[in-house]
Amino acid sequence: MRRIVIFASGAGSNAEKIILHFKNSAFAEISTIFSNKANAGVLEIARKNGIKSIVFGREDLENGAVMEQIKKIEPDLIVLAGFLWKFPSDIIALYPDKIINIHPALLPKYGGKGMYGRYVHEAVLKNKEKETGITIHYVNEHYDEGTYIFQKTVNIEKCNSPEEIAQKVHELEHEYFPLVVEKLITNN
Repeated sequence: MRRIVIFASGAGSNAEKIILHFKNSAFAEISTIFSNKANAGVLEIARKNGIKSIVFGREDLENGAVMEQIKKIEPDLIVLAGFLWKFPSDIIALYPDKIINIHPALLPKYGGKGMYGRYVHEAVLKNKEKETGITIHYVNEHYDEGTYIFQKTVNIEKCNSPEEIAQKVHELEHEYFPLVVEKLITNN
């Protein structure tokens, strides 16, 4: 059985879609949810689905405690689904091309430190973009600079607010993120 670990900081809608996608899978399971926020909605999603969760602080991530927990799990894939901290280079080095992230824009546009969630959608709207989308990419030592795995666009010409853009982007994330995870875990 292939093991998938998910890191998330917030509500967990993408994590939930991935969990549901693999719920009855014969070849892969979500083994653990890691979160850096004790009140993150993703922890309740993990509980409801009978998935182990681990809450950690920045010191745990930096001093190797999180890495030791990951090593015990021996994941085949690590998925960052709305995880807002920079991922440590020692974990990246230990799992090359096995850590992925989703970004709510068409990278390389609107990426980098501080570009997440509403900030991305506000910038897209301010620049009067006609389309936006999602980018799923491998994680490296720099924010949003890893090799792209998948991109999908959506027309936003009729969107008048960051919230409208966010809704269209979330629809793409929820549809395609689980499918890309499945393709990677199957070919891994």
